[in-house]
Amino acid sequence: MISVFGSANMDLVAYTAVVPGRGETVTGHAFRTIPGGKGANQAVAAARAGAATCFVGAVGDDAFGPVMRDTLAGAGVDVSRLRVVPGSSGIAHIVVDDDGGNSIIVIPGANGTITAPSDEDLAVIDRSDALLLQLELPMEAVVAAARRARVPVVLTPAPVQDLPRELLDAVDLIVPNEHEAAAITGLADPEEALKALLDLVPEAVITLGAEGALYGARTGRPLRVPAVPVRAVDTTAAGDTFVGALAVARAEGRPQEQALRFAATAAALSVQRPGASTSMPTRPEIEAALA
Repeated sequence: MISVFGSANMDLVAYTAVVPGRGETVTGHAFRTIPGGKGANQAVAAARAGAATCFVGAVGDDAFGPVMRDTLAGAGVDVSRLRVVPGSSGIAHIVVDDDGGNSIIVIPGANGTITAPSDEDLAVIDRSDALLLQLELPMEAVVAAARRARVPVVLTPAPVQDLPRELLDAVDLIVPNEHEAAAITGLADPEEALKALLDLVPEAVITLGAEGALYGARTGRPLRVPAVPVRAVDTTAAGDTFVGALAVARAEGRPQEQALRFAATAAALSVQRPGASTSMPTRPEIEAALA
């Protein structure tokens, strides 16, 4: 089982030819309301990739809360640890251009009320094969979950921010994209950034978009896996798809290169479809693409 302690947001997605600059107004050509949030996205990705998955988080008592709960449950995610709190659910305002690039504003809402996992949350987490964390919850909550969990901890350091030593000491695998890796280490070259990350945590994967992914561990040589060449329609949640699928493959005991290829294939399938949770492939789709 995969446990995810993280955010649930309603994504308000506007599609336009070019993302507007400051003070500029452009005309879009589509709008969608799509359940997302980095935590919820990773939970859906893991569930669709074939793992029993539990999501630990919060939604508001607004109209978006039940929609996000139903979306998670509909993907096969256990939502018994999804709490409802007064006020707004988390919101992400996303603008997607015709090249599939995006810009995002996240408003925490209910996610900001979580300060730590409860004992009941931890009882579920500690029965899993891995705990997935991101940084859309308050840092104190992320640190508490990482330190108290008794299972391998996988951290997606996004949105990028300073990482406390007490968090890094509890992380087994960190999965930044190349921009996050550069921000964390101060090194633009991914191979150099990977070396620096391995001074902080035992294992690291840097996702490189169309250039694939770079893996390293404190023991062994670095491993680069190419991306699957596709035409991107919407890159929203591609990284979350990668992490969710990677966690599943590792939990199944796949060799590291096979696990990375499984994750890269899942991410490639996701960018060919619009949206976040709606874009994530099922296990049969991933296996068919690998074959």
